[in-house]
Amino acid sequence: MASSPRIIDQWGNPVSTRKLTEEIAAPTMGSVRSVWSETIVAGLDPVGMASILNQAGRGWPDRFFTLADEMEERDLHYRSVLGTRKLAITGVEPIVVAGGEDAQSQKIAQAVKELVEQPEFADDYTTDLLDGLGKGFSVVETIWDRSGKEWSPAEYKWRDQRHFLIDEVDGRTLRLKHPDHYRGLDLPSYQFSIHRPKLKSGLPIRGGLARLVAWAFLFKHYSLKDWMAFLEVYGMPMRVGKFGRGASIDDRRILLQAVRDISTDAAAIIPKEMDIEFVEVAGSSGNNLFSAMTDYLDKQISKGVLGQTMSTDDGSSRAQAEVHENVRHDIARADARQTCITMNRDLIRPFVDLNYGPQDRYPTVVIPITENEDVKTLADVINRLVPLGLEIGANGVRERLGFEPPEKGEKLLHPAAAGAPGTEPPEKPEAATARQQTPCAHCGGYHALAEDERDELDLLIEDALNHWQMDLDPLLKPLRSLVEEAGNYDELREGLDTLMSGDAGSELAKRLAELTMKARGLGDIGQGR
Repeated sequence: MASSPRIIDQWGNPVSTRKLTEEIAAPTMGSVRSVWSETIVAGLDPVGMASILNQAGRGWPDRFFTLADEMEERDLHYRSVLGTRKLAITGVEPIVVAGGEDAQSQKIAQAVKELVEQPEFADDYTTDLLDGLGKGFSVVETIWDRSGKEWSPAEYKWRDQRHFLIDEVDGRTLRLKHPDHYRGLDLPSYQFSIHRPKLKSGLPIRGGLARLVAWAFLFKHYSLKDWMAFLEVYGMPMRVGKFGRGASIDDRRILLQAVRDISTDAAAIIPKEMDIEFVEVAGSSGNNLFSAMTDYLDKQISKGVLGQTMSTDDGSSRAQAEVHENVRHDIARADARQTCITMNRDLIRPFVDLNYGPQDRYPTVVIPITENEDVKTLADVINRLVPLGLEIGANGVRERLGFEPPEKGEKLLHPAAAGAPGTEPPEKPEAATARQQTPCAHCGGYHALAEDERDELDLLIEDALNHWQMDLDPLLKPLRSLVEEAGNYDELREGLDTLMSGDAGSELAKRLAELTMKARGLGDIGQGR
């Protein structure tokens, strides 16, 4: 009896399709996969922080993962910059590149495109994969559905990093914690997407941003705590009540009660014979000290997460932010590239294999990260270089401008024609700036044609040049005949003397005299240059 074909994953392991619809890494109550944990930050000191990081670096990172979660919950700035880095990826619509030009490849690519266009792909799958930026790795379990004609992800579930064990040999392989297996259970193929952002070389658990920010978070936590204690002492002026020598016990009690009420109610009634004085305590220098410390630590966190500080800190100018923005784009491109590697390996390939079988070339998901383009500068460059013969593809220009190719039958934009409805008639150009049609071959710009700048004197010269052959023929024709008939130089010289003594040039002289008179007249009336 022939055996049914089996699916082999990218590592050569057989895939059991019967278990793909089962939830493997679900949390359990009172077991090694509990979702609840105690706080780590409360009472944390430098010794405790060093212990947490040391344990994580040795392969026991559960307390570190709890610390990383609390850091995102407690530190507003860290939460903001980490969220900004994640949104730089999840906020971009992915594109699908087919594995080939044939009909089957296009069909598979269309199915993958429908998969990534689902809202759950960005909100659940991609967002949960990026949780590895802070913690070193992240795990998303795919629950497959086979109720329809094709296999499709029914749900993406984020799995707590504390529910996995790191292999003691390679420091990378993950195994699922189980109460009956000390070393954990191997993760089945096609059900888990494991994202390990490579922010630095080495073990993934030592490359998370939370480990980088941990000490700054602790010192900032101390600074804020001391700042609050400082404000309790110096933030409100001391209230001193004064009573006269003959004040009774009841009067003193009234004054004391009034001083205490001002602390919370900021209002009190006392007899006019009594006096309350507010004593200001000079503590502004200490206040500035704590503020400078927290601002410094926030800037270090920004550098560690975003690679720059210009876009997050107050006081930065637009020009400074534009200069440093390229660093953040570089980081976003690296994050997008690494995230797509995980998507294509752990989700797209299983999806294709389950529905269409193994392929020689698979479609790939790409998250395009582009820098902000200076449209005006780009248009100016194209306007100058294209007339010089530089060939530029329209698709490349559209991609840089962010425009998609027009669909078949779509209405296209064109320059408005003169006299078209809704357009104003063009202004009549001046004589010196009319008809700008031909680009300059040297600079690529447009200049007015010379014929549009002609005045009366130019027209006079043009008319004279149009009759040059008729004016010079009486002189040139006898000269050509003399040259052809002369036998030697002496005969040619004698013939020239005869020509000079005749009236052959009288017509030319008359013509030049007329032109000179007209030019002088144009100059007198201001028509010449």
